[in-house]
Order: sequence, then C-alpha cells, then structure tokens
Amino acid sequence: MELSSEQEKFRVRKLEISDTNKGFIDLLRQLTACDSISDEAFKERFDDIARYGDDHLICVIEDTNSGKVVATGSIFVEKKFIRNCGKVGHVEDVVVDSGARGKKLGKKIVEFLSDHGRQMGCYKVILDCSLANMPFYEKCGFQRKEVQMVKYFS
Repeated sequence: MELSSEQEKFRVRKLEISDTNKGFIDLLRQLTACDSISDEAFKERFDDIARYGDDHLICVIEDTNSGKVVATGSIFVEKKFIRNCGKVGHVEDVVVDSGARGKKLGKKIVEFLSDHGRQMGCYKVILDCSLANMPFYEKCGFQRKEVQMVKYFS
C-alpha cells in the first residue's frame, strides 16, 4: 500500500535527539509552562528517558516539508501488582502545533500511543485532560472515568 503525500508529510516517529533543533520545546510551550532547555540538559533528559526503553516513549510528528516538529505525545508504562501484575499506559503531553491543527494529527498521536500501550501488554491506557478536550479524546475511543486530583510542589 502506497502512502499519500499527506501521510508521507506527517509520519509519527519516536523522538530523536535532533528534535531539540526542530521546535520540540517550543511545541511543548503551547501545552504548558516549559522553560528554555540547554542542548546539554536536553541530551541528559533524552538519555534518562531512553534508559526506560519501550516503557517510556515520546513520539512526534515532523512536517517533512518544513522540518518542524508539529505534534507530540508520550506514554509511560506503569507496572502494577493488581490485575495479575498488569500494566497501565499513562498518556501525557499531547499537543499539536496551533498552525497544524485540523489535520487529525492529534488523533494520529493518540492512536500511536494507544497502540504502543496495547503492544506492551497494558490492560488499559489512561490520561488526564481538561473538560474542553474531552470530546477530542472521546473521538479517540476514551471514556470519562472518575476524577483527577493533583498536588503541586512549588
């Protein structure tokens, strides 16, 4: 099966060290507070995450025409004692560049992360989102369950 030019232009892949120069941090700033990170700090964190192997995956979509990262998301696999020592995938930090929205890139990211969780043997994949983003995640097959709580430390 041949890929369309749009599919070829926006392919999901794992985060690469060179993505620090392709707007990855700027993209995260569209989601939440994200200070500037030196190349050294980026590499150190990249290497830390890489040590988890497939248990912590950050994926991106790069616009191959511009060379810019236009979407990202991550999944962390938690190993549990419950459910026969089951695993749960935690989806985090899903964001699509404001100039690339409406192209179903967010759905592409969420499906990629969900598929990764399934392949890793997770019995479920969960995420937290704002009420405004619920309809999007429902379109991706998620359903509302319970309530999120948070405690911040500075």
